[in-house]
This record gives sequence, structure tokens and C-alpha cells, in this order.
Amino acid sequence: MNEAAIRVYGADWCRDCRRTKKQLTELQVPFEYIDVEHDTAATEQAREISGRTNIPVVVYLDGSHQVEPANAEVEAKLRELSLL
Repeated sequence: MNEAAIRVYGADWCRDCRRTKKQLTELQVPFEYIDVEHDTAATEQAREISGRTNIPVVVYLDGSHQVEPANAEVEAKLRELSLL
């Protein structure tokens, strides 16, 4: 992972992906966005991480991940990691 604390696998057509990106941007939490629609290798990476085909897949610095998380779940994890 680069210097971003979070990696988000998603697609621009995905409403949940757009919501998660907006939340992280508004909270000023650095993240790397990986568009699975345009990167087939990333699609497979997201599937390997989550074991599912659902997006977004949010991967945290501690190696944990969430699939299709609600804003409250993302915020709780960010607080747990002291990123807020």
C-alpha cells in the first residue's frame, strides 16, 4: 500500500463506491482508489480480498477490510485506527 491509509476498490457506476469515496474525502483521510471496471487484475484482487464480487472493498492499513460498508462502519474503523 502506498502512503494512503486506505485502499478502495470500486467502480464509478457504483453508488456505494461514490458514497465511500465522498466520505473519505470529506473526512480528509488519504486513500488510494482502484477502479475495478478498468483494471481486470484489480477486480481479481478485490475478489481475493473479500471472497465476494461486491464493491466497494475497503482495505485498511492493518490488513482488515470491509465490503459495502455503511458510513458508520467506515467511521468506526477509522476511529479504531486513530485516523480521525
